[in-house]
Amino acid sequence: MSSIKAFQNFADTLSRQDHAMPLMFLGHGSPMNGIEDNEFSMKWEQLGKEIPLPTAVLCISAHWLTKGTHITAMEHPQTIHDFGGFPQALFDVQYPAPGSPALAKETASLVHKTSIGLDHEWGLDHGTWSIVKRMYPDANIPVLQLSIDYSKGPQYHYELARELEALRKKGVLIIGSGNMVHNLRILDWNRPDSGYDWAIEINEKFKKSILSGDHKLLINFEGFGQAGKLSIPTPEHYLPLMYILGLINDKEKTTIFNDKLVMGSISMTSIRVDA
Repeated sequence: MSSIKAFQNFADTLSRQDHAMPLMFLGHGSPMNGIEDNEFSMKWEQLGKEIPLPTAVLCISAHWLTKGTHITAMEHPQTIHDFGGFPQALFDVQYPAPGSPALAKETASLVHKTSIGLDHEWGLDHGTWSIVKRMYPDANIPVLQLSIDYSKGPQYHYELARELEALRKKGVLIIGSGNMVHNLRILDWNRPDSGYDWAIEINEKFKKSILSGDHKLLINFEGFGQAGKLSIPTPEHYLPLMYILGLINDKEKTTIFNDKLVMGSISMTSIRVDA
């Protein structure tokens, strides 16, 4: 089949969707959540069964940082084990979901804020596969990643996300994968199921702002003071949230789940947005 015919078939499939797909920001936490059965991974599995079956998944992961914005555009993205010090079982995981060069081109054509590069080298890092593997274990749905331009601030990513809106009505599930509170430098192994007081405080402020639609406050997270600095010492795990906030409209329902802090300074708090 020619590439033009393949693209036409893909576009025809996308055009059949009647309703916008949900949006999700998922706190992914430890890579071990990808292979362990726990409250977080079991919820991901539940989500995969609850929502409409997507035509494809587009994930913005905290673990693909680039100069400029890129999207995976290969037929068969590799499973990336971008971590160290974990059991061999985690390194043995393969998630052979197909990619979709057609969707990559379609996505790039939608974005006018910047030029989207078509990437053939990256793949699916653990910010993506640890979650999507639990949602769709058969690996039969195309999965793509959109990179984070680390040179840009939250407002830029929020505005870029708005240009992806058309994908939702074409059956594409858009996921932001990171953690609202993420500070590995001050983990407390004696708090496996709880957070520091400041982490609890800031997590509550994040949730309140999300549910009230106060996106400006979340975009300007420096305004959260010292608690904000401790929660977001570097922004890569926070920026995926901007992509989900940028796509929410006023008529949609936002719910909070997996609302828990672990190891003192990591929030697994996640959001789901339904049209």
